[in-house]
Formats: sequence, structure tokens, C-alpha cells
Amino acid sequence: MKVRNAECLAVHPGWRKNLIFIRLELEDGTVGWGESYSQYDRDEAVAAQARELLRYLVGRDVFNIRYFCQVAFDDYAQRRSSLEFWSALSGIEMAMWDAVGKLLEQPVYRLLGGRCRERVRVYANGWGYKLKTPDDYARAAEQVVADGHTALKFDPLPRPWRTYVPRDHIQHAVAVVRAVRNAVGPNVELLLDLHRRLAPVHAIELAKRLEELDPYWIEEPCQKENMEAIQEVRAATTIPVVTGEALYGRADFRSVFRSRAADIINPDVSNCGGILELLFIAAQAETEMIAVSPHNYNSTLLSLSATVHASACMPNFTITEYFVPFESFSQQVSPQALKPVDGCIAVPELPGLGLQIDEQVLRSMPAQPYPTRSLRHSEDDLAATF
Repeated sequence: MKVRNAECLAVHPGWRKNLIFIRLELEDGTVGWGESYSQYDRDEAVAAQARELLRYLVGRDVFNIRYFCQVAFDDYAQRRSSLEFWSALSGIEMAMWDAVGKLLEQPVYRLLGGRCRERVRVYANGWGYKLKTPDDYARAAEQVVADGHTALKFDPLPRPWRTYVPRDHIQHAVAVVRAVRNAVGPNVELLLDLHRRLAPVHAIELAKRLEELDPYWIEEPCQKENMEAIQEVRAATTIPVVTGEALYGRADFRSVFRSRAADIINPDVSNCGGILELLFIAAQAETEMIAVSPHNYNSTLLSLSATVHASACMPNFTITEYFVPFESFSQQVSPQALKPVDGCIAVPELPGLGLQIDEQVLRSMPAQPYPTRSLRHSEDDLAATF
């Protein structure tokens, strides 16, 4: 069955960044949907890459998913990697799986070998956006737990993002985590995202001071270009260390496995190459006895569903990401938008990714220009105290 039309839609969900959706229409009228990872100020570049790549999918058999991905990397990209390329390819690959599942009247997970679990555990993220004081975090965390979530992720460090930070940044982070732990109790998991911020000396100091608060993990303590630095942090703490959201494709994860830098990896289905690539990466990790917790800074619509289908098929899956602020948007666009119950999401059973998309609603929310951010204007904020 060939692809007749292909389209990229940029949409504003009402919170932070624009989202990028892929729509494929087959010869028989079947429509497949996917979602590419986006980032503020870079969403137009991702959408442009998707539109260019989609030209080479029209006229091809939608069942040849692996072959198209290989052609895209070898011939289209000439083996030159980038966030924009991998995000575009991921959304397209996802839409191909959705279309194939609908043609065969099967949920995607069955086409991937069947599920290992009926429910997928999630952690809530996005609830801590722009919070400042420890008490702010504590009160917000209480509400998220009251809404039924059993695991919370947040970044406890204050801005600005810098490699070398003063002592009061470390003290603030510890105070935030302590306040949240005291607010939600010992049975709620706390996942700490450091966003590739710190030099090992600071990450290790922070980790040692946080161990008594029993966090579930520390995510991306250092920049992914230096796996030895991340491994140094892992060797110095009992807290599990995570990396992988900024790695794209199987080849990028070789450095993680070879250096033993992480206990858990978090590739994102919307930028790592898609559903099948995510499973390939997970299989690599399984042989190294490393767990997989897929990243998902995307909508709770298509990317979340794709993540859940893939996660259901992973023996070494642990938990995945659920962005609370995108929940309302997703439920407007699809009545089947996934929502956790008691901290878990049931694996969808409808064909494809299991979602019916209301195109009229989706097209009524066009992308919006992202306002210019306040970037660095002075060198005064670079000084750190060891």
C-alpha cells in the first residue's frame, strides 16, 4: 500500500513549545499519524526537515519501514546526523507504524512481537515549570500526587544553566528535594533531572548530599559529549544515573554502553529514530543489563502512545514520562488520548497507535512564534565557588 499524500503540521498546544505532527494518507484513504520531537526556537527547523524528507516517502510502500529509514539516513542525509533529521525521521516512522497497524487492524505492539506487560508506569513532569522556592515545589508536588501520580520528575537547580555553579545552587537544590520528599512522603518516587548542566565535581557533591533523600535517579548530570564525566558521577554515588535523551540512533548509544556511564538510558521515541529504533536501542541495553526509561518531552497524544506500545515490548523497561501540561490539549484532539490511572497507563488495544485524531481541532491550533528569550548578556553570572 503506497503513500499518496504526506503532510507536516506545526501546532501550538497552549503551553511552551509548538508540537510537530506527521500525517500520511495512503492510496485507500487510510491515515497514519506520527509526532516529531520539537524544541522552542528549533521547531521550524524540525518541521522544515520533516517536509523535505516526506517528499521522498510519497509513492513508497508504507510497509517498508526499515528500508525507508535506511534510505533516509544513507541517501537523504548522507549519514550526517542532527537533532532535526532524527526528529523528522522519528515522526515519519511512527506515522508509518500507525498506518500499517490500521491496515492490518492490529495495535502496533502486536506487530512488534507482542507485549511483556499490560500496563506501563509513568512519572509526571512539567508540573515544576517556573517554580522557585522549596515551598513552591512542595505544594505543587502535593497536588500532583493528589491527582494520582506515584512518581515525579523535576529539576531542583536554580537558573542560569552553568557548568560551574556557586555553593548556594547546590544548597538550593538539596533544599528543594528535601521539601518535596517531606511533602509527599517516602513512597513517591522522585526523579531528578539535571539537564546536562554540571561539571562532575558539582554533580558528585550534589549526589552525595541527596543520597539520604532516596531519589529514584539523577538524570544527565553532565553533557552527553563526555561520557567519561557521567561515568565518574555514577562511580561516586549510589543513586542510579540516567543519560540518553540527547542521543540519536543506535550508534550514539555505543559510548554509553562501552563506558558503563549509566544504570538507565532514556531515548526519546520522537527523536531517536522512531519506534523500531527505540526497540533496537533497548535490546542493546538489555545485553548490558541496563534499564530503559523512554524520555517523552512531547504531547500525551501520539508520542506517548508510541512510547507505550514500544515500552510494552521491552523486557528491561522501568518507567516513562508523562507531561502533565500537555494533557488538556491531547484530550481535545483525541478522545482516546492516554491518561494514567494509579500511576500507570494501559497498553492501547485499538489498531495502529490507538488514537482517532480530530483534524479540525488540531488544525485550529496553528503554531505560534516563540517569544525571544532572555539569553546571556553579561559574564557576571559565570563565576562559581568551589
